[in-house]
Amino acid sequence: MSEKKSHGLGDQIANSEKYQLPSQAPMTSEALKEAEKVKSELEDFKKKVVKKFPSILALAILPAPSFKMFEEDEGLLAEEVARKPLHLMMVVPEDDYKDIQKKIKPEVLKLVQDGKHNIWVHIKTPVDVWNYGLDSKFDFIDFVASSYPLHDKGFLGALRVASIHKTLVLRKFEKYVASYVVGGSLVRGTADKDSDVDTFVVIDDTDVKKMPRLQLLEKLRGFIYDYIREATALAGVKNILNVQVYLLTDFWQSVKDATPVIFTFIRDGVPMHDRGTFLPWKLLLKMGKIKPSPEAVDTFMKYGDQNEALVKRRLIDAMVDIYWGVVTPTQALMMLAGHAPPVPKTIVADVRKEFIDKEKIMDQKELKTLEKVVGLYKDYEHGKLQSISGAEIDTLLKEAADYDKKLKELRKKLETRLIEHTADRVYEEVFGLLKNIFGAGSKHELIEKFERELVKKGKFPSRYVPIVKAVVTLGDKAKQKKMSQNDLDAIRRDSDDLITKLVEYMQRKELVTLEKGVIQLTYAGKIGELVLTSKGVFFVHQGKIQRVSDHLAESNAKELEEALRETKESTLKLKLEAKTLRVLGKELGEFELNL
Repeated sequence: MSEKKSHGLGDQIANSEKYQLPSQAPMTSEALKEAEKVKSELEDFKKKVVKKFPSILALAILPAPSFKMFEEDEGLLAEEVARKPLHLMMVVPEDDYKDIQKKIKPEVLKLVQDGKHNIWVHIKTPVDVWNYGLDSKFDFIDFVASSYPLHDKGFLGALRVASIHKTLVLRKFEKYVASYVVGGSLVRGTADKDSDVDTFVVIDDTDVKKMPRLQLLEKLRGFIYDYIREATALAGVKNILNVQVYLLTDFWQSVKDATPVIFTFIRDGVPMHDRGTFLPWKLLLKMGKIKPSPEAVDTFMKYGDQNEALVKRRLIDAMVDIYWGVVTPTQALMMLAGHAPPVPKTIVADVRKEFIDKEKIMDQKELKTLEKVVGLYKDYEHGKLQSISGAEIDTLLKEAADYDKKLKELRKKLETRLIEHTADRVYEEVFGLLKNIFGAGSKHELIEKFERELVKKGKFPSRYVPIVKAVVTLGDKAKQKKMSQNDLDAIRRDSDDLITKLVEYMQRKELVTLEKGVIQLTYAGKIGELVLTSKGVFFVHQGKIQRVSDHLAESNAKELEEALRETKESTLKLKLEAKTLRVLGKELGEFELNL
């Protein structure tokens, strides 16, 4: 009788059978002797290489099944392949990249020839290894991870534990792993034998219909975290494997909401497995197409630097280039101030309102330059501007250069203010959540309760304690200008992670009291959820949140969370009014309540 296959992610999770690694056939005595012989022969070679280049990160024997792939990748000649060499992987620090061809490779080749070894040494930097992932050559990374180490400062061990864990996750959840990504010190090439290994798993949950997202995420984490111990034992390393698990629907929402943690993850991470999800986002971020992100702001600000070269090339087209050189950095500055990039039609009015009337950091002179270029471009679009003289272009170019220079000064002022505003916001969010959890109290009392009630009882890792304490001093440091943007970004990333965990903790508590206040419904082949609160009924579906009134009105996660927080078990009336059902019928058509 054939085994019943899983038909969805929910079925995969429901399968309680513990995953077992396929048994491996034991090595024969002849194979063991051959392995020891090879290791012995290469011991002298290894010692000479390490003595000659003490900075190398790793030297290892690649698995035999990978020989053909690496030979084709590096373009070995037929006669070289015919010698059937043993292939070694040598990983050197990124700083030594410039010396590989002129110094390292000739010296290694001389050691190979002097020792009369039939080996081929592939000399790579960590960036070369990660480029395999960026080129979707994931098998190459796996082969490097499974190579037999002759010398390792920690790079191979850290890579090995991540690769084994990835394999365990993939074999359990099959096609539902959208991306498995590694980041942190391992990607930077600075990992040693004690470094943490940071990985991220994105699970495609789009086919889940019956299980609430929070419950699904908790179950997934249970499985995936269980594999950490197994992978660590199999890898035989001391490195701590830190795994972050994301649902694809939540991850996509975080990308759209410009969540700092996710942007860092996309920017710095390297995929060890990807089904066309992570790499496109990484390329879009690099292109500055995901906004508002620091990368997008920097990309737009640089447009102003292009003016002079473009003006020399053409006249009427130069005016258009100057226009974009003024408008695009202005849009970037508006984004930095926390606004959506204004359209050209309203940009002058928006800039006047934000930077002259409100912030008072821009002069009328700069605004007139913006008005001038916008007016010229409108005339060009409407066919009123047929030509423009070189003298006018020179004048316009100078005004635009002065304008761009001024914008850079304004950016520094804005960033200083934003550091203060962000510091205040982080403080308010963290301690606002702590007050919602523990009730009113001084910041020191709240920290003490956080440590006593959540950390010491094992509900939160101890690493969050210094984060909470650091948030206390944020405002003072920002006002005294003792904090750089990089310092703030580092604390903000940590605090965003803390905020997420606090919100999840609150949601878990609320889920216990409100689970009967969540009603699932089916409509047009889709699934949605009605959430009953003391502040009204909310409809959650396809990543959208709407409030049910006389119609389905747009809402958001913040409004829903506030309604849930204010809803008390004693005051919750689990009553679904006929009016609500009529509105749903009008908006959705036929639907069915899954009670």
